[in-house]
Amino acid sequence: MTLPTTPDSTLSRKDALARARQSRRPSRLGRRAGTAPGPDYPVPDDAGFPGLLKRVWRRAAAEPDLSSAMDTLLTLAGHVPADIQLRALPAAEECALKVLFGRSWRTPGLRGTAPEAEAPAAFLGEIGLNTSGRIVVRVPSEPPLAGEEDLVGGVLRVPWSDRDLARYRAELDAATERLRGSAADCRARLAAAGPDGRRDMLENLKEAALRTAPFVLYSGDRQYTNFRDRNTLAGKTLWPGHPDCALSSLATVPLDLWSDGDVLMVTCLTLLVRSAGFARIEEANGTQLTVEHVARLLERTRAAYDAVPGGERIPPAASDSVADLGGLAAAIARRRREITGRVRLYREIHGPLMHKIERVAGAPAGEARELEADLCARLSERLPVAGGSLAELGASLEASPGWLAEPHGASRTGLESLVHETVRASTAAFDADFAMSRGMRSLTALTAALRCGDWPEIAAWDLPHFFCCVVPAPDARRYFGDSAAHMADAAWAMSARMQYNSWHFLAGNLPKVPEVAARDYFVPPTIPDIAYYSDQHHHGHVAAKVRFTIRSPQPVRVLDRTFDGFVDLRLLRCEGLPYGEQDLLAADRASGFIAKATGLAAELVAGGADIEVTAFDSRWHWETIAE
Repeated sequence: MTLPTTPDSTLSRKDALARARQSRRPSRLGRRAGTAPGPDYPVPDDAGFPGLLKRVWRRAAAEPDLSSAMDTLLTLAGHVPADIQLRALPAAEECALKVLFGRSWRTPGLRGTAPEAEAPAAFLGEIGLNTSGRIVVRVPSEPPLAGEEDLVGGVLRVPWSDRDLARYRAELDAATERLRGSAADCRARLAAAGPDGRRDMLENLKEAALRTAPFVLYSGDRQYTNFRDRNTLAGKTLWPGHPDCALSSLATVPLDLWSDGDVLMVTCLTLLVRSAGFARIEEANGTQLTVEHVARLLERTRAAYDAVPGGERIPPAASDSVADLGGLAAAIARRRREITGRVRLYREIHGPLMHKIERVAGAPAGEARELEADLCARLSERLPVAGGSLAELGASLEASPGWLAEPHGASRTGLESLVHETVRASTAAFDADFAMSRGMRSLTALTAALRCGDWPEIAAWDLPHFFCCVVPAPDARRYFGDSAAHMADAAWAMSARMQYNSWHFLAGNLPKVPEVAARDYFVPPTIPDIAYYSDQHHHGHVAAKVRFTIRSPQPVRVLDRTFDGFVDLRLLRCEGLPYGEQDLLAADRASGFIAKATGLAAELVAGGADIEVTAFDSRWHWETIAE
């Protein structure tokens, strides 16, 4: 038995309100919501990122030498690539680390020795870690770091010799000159764009900030972010046009009054967006917005795309000028569209700093094929499909799709059964602690609304119109106090969040009538990703112990409209080994199988069938997990 997922017209208003007040948490079904004396599963105040930073600092302070301590800080004790932290440093601090430790993003192979104490030291500097996870360095002419309000712990003292100071002066002079030249170039390009061109850039970037996942970027010591309570750009806290939004505040200010940081920010973000849309911004997450960094990111992307056989190759940019980089960004965007149908692009996500790196996947190898064969064997036993690969299962399904609209086993429809069985098989085959897949409950209602172009009706649908099937591994309860009830509650929390994601992405696929535009907050995802140490910033991930994940969003066509990110398959591990590229390739095919089934079900609905998914609510998760 499942609870109704959509409003029941047979209920009286009083009964409907009473039901709405009931808790949806599986372990509290039938009880009034909001009556618990406190959280059932309290999370420590320092859980997630704050706790990680404290552990990193303690480990760094305990290292036998400054060089080892610097390695610990740069990688956050092995949780992120050092390159991200190196590119987060303002010019002066970047020069200091190169001089003192031989660490530089410009020359990855460079490695010096830690500074040695001399008697007397010409200058005693400091190194610390702040609460955003960024290394901070006291350089000559700067006050002690003790004045920093957001230091995680204390400081490490770093002696500078006379030779260090001389080398630092030369490095800083060169870096300052490069930055000055870049800012002048950016300012000239913005001036050439004219007031209308700059206004268009700002409007585009405001939309990017509003509809992009959280990012934190730097220009010198200034932070540009749409993330949480320190927002300086439009996002979930600041609305477009808010006076505190750095982009909105520039709209009516003459260009000659823009700071160099703002000039660099607008130019660099525009270059990134031109190369791949809004999502490219997240590949700069946690780093400085400089033309040099953008040039490096674009060159890395160009080289990756050019390694794909076929098509027209992209020459490197002739220089790091904004004009040449603008041409490179446009060429990269064209090449990206060209190769998308031939290779699988995906992103690596480094959770502690929310940094993303786009990759071009290789061909499926033995590991991916073994995973796929395992999945196919499990699905062939449980569903009326046959084949040794997911492509063959999809062909079998396409040859005879009618059962998707009919009852199957304990499920109301074959589509519902297929989703559940694919998720269940994925939990086992991928050695996942949880697997899940989301979608829309009523393809019938969606098809009817599309036929009459009732965009306001679709935009008004809320979370109960969507579902997410979550299946944990039986032994995953060990992460939740060996409690099946706690595990069921965690699974439902994941399910509810994924319903929210489906709601979130739907509007981005619809015409921008006012009702749609008012709730279009996110660009629907189109490529899969692998995430490392996701149990950091996201409160839900911290509570549910979501550490290593794969996500594979898929498009589905309903009538004449393609919905990006309409379904997906997610895998997660609470501990153990992270997933790799071969895991992702197999998971992506499994997600594609669910998307194919959903598309075929939509075709059946277009022909007159009625397909609604009624399972996967809170009671279903309680009955299948706790009972």
